Amino acid sequence: MSHCKFEQPRHGSLAFLPRKRAARHRGRCKSFPKDNAANPPHLTAFLAYKAGMTHVVRDLDRPGSKAHKKEIVEAVTVIEAPAMVIVGVVGYVQTPRGMRALTSVWAEHLSDEVKRRFYKNWYRSKKKAYTKYASKYSTDSGKEITRDLERIKKYSSVVRVIAHTQMSKLKLGQKKAHIMEIQVNGGTIAQKVDWAREHFEKTISVGDVFEKDEMIDVIGVTKGHGVTGVTARWGTKKLPRKTHRGLRKVACIGAWHPARVMYSVARAGQDGYHHRTEANKKIYRIGKGEDISNASTEFDLTEKRITPLGGFPHYGVVNEDFVIIKGSCVGVKKRVLTLRKSLRVHTKRSALENVNLKFIDTSSKFGHGRFQTIKEKKAFMGTLKKDLNEA
Repeated sequence: MSHCKFEQPRHGSLAFLPRKRAARHRGRCKSFPKDNAANPPHLTAFLAYKAGMTHVVRDLDRPGSKAHKKEIVEAVTVIEAPAMVIVGVVGYVQTPRGMRALTSVWAEHLSDEVKRRFYKNWYRSKKKAYTKYASKYSTDSGKEITRDLERIKKYSSVVRVIAHTQMSKLKLGQKKAHIMEIQVNGGTIAQKVDWAREHFEKTISVGDVFEKDEMIDVIGVTKGHGVTGVTARWGTKKLPRKTHRGLRKVACIGAWHPARVMYSVARAGQDGYHHRTEANKKIYRIGKGEDISNASTEFDLTEKRITPLGGFPHYGVVNEDFVIIKGSCVGVKKRVLTLRKSLRVHTKRSALENVNLKFIDTSSKFGHGRFQTIKEKKAFMGTLKKDLNEA
């Protein structure tokens, strides 16, 4: 019979080795959902920015559960998602060694936001990126552009659009846009290319890509914690209090032979800022930025916006379109996240459940918020001294 003094499960997962800093700040889509030509052409991913968390109240619709038809409170994450701009299309051909990019076609006009992405130092540059390329549209009435698009239609098996975010719509202090390739699914290859060409220099909103109650995957980089020891990094047991030379250590890092430290032994090092994909996040609401009551519900008719009193801590005010997903997600506030359509076919009741929110909390997240709106706060507090000074 084994004893926990001698045998026990290992601490920490080896599935995510090596635990090092992510090579890229933006979450990368390593795969896209399976294509179905019967559907109309559509995008499969979107870029958005984490604003913060709040909680919602809803009635649970889960027959057989003890909480069925009862009110439950759930934590949710608010992700701001301004419309993205499509500026190009790429065709890929299948080879024995995987996919290879055949050719790219860019739009005629690119904004400074996306041009900044092509420079290390925008201030000192001549800002001439893609000026020669844009002249292709005017020479021979765009004959070269048409030829490249026809090549994509003829040879490609996968079509992806090049899209970028609009940083000017956010108050993050960053001017350089995030840019990514997003796969176009649905329709034939020719229809995909035509769809991409029609949307050059046009915006796509998050509501055009996802819908309410859909299950999505969130891809991003986790919050960084720098270099930490084995106790925080791997969750190993602390040694007894009187241990010589510290107790937040691993007592034995291996046998005499083999005379080296095994890769599976917990060691100190980088913790956090790892690239992660979180599957199956349910969308509870897709809100419009211009809607002055985008946090109201059928049961709570108060005219209020999703931004809590005092703004989201370390983020600010959400003025653009947003997505509310169930639970938490990777990254710190302001972190760019890649939202992707799920790769799986969902059959679970929780995934297929129709969610109807009764209440969205907009009280201050800085301290113990008591008021949902400024109007409610003023009605309770009355006229304050600072109000008289302002008058």
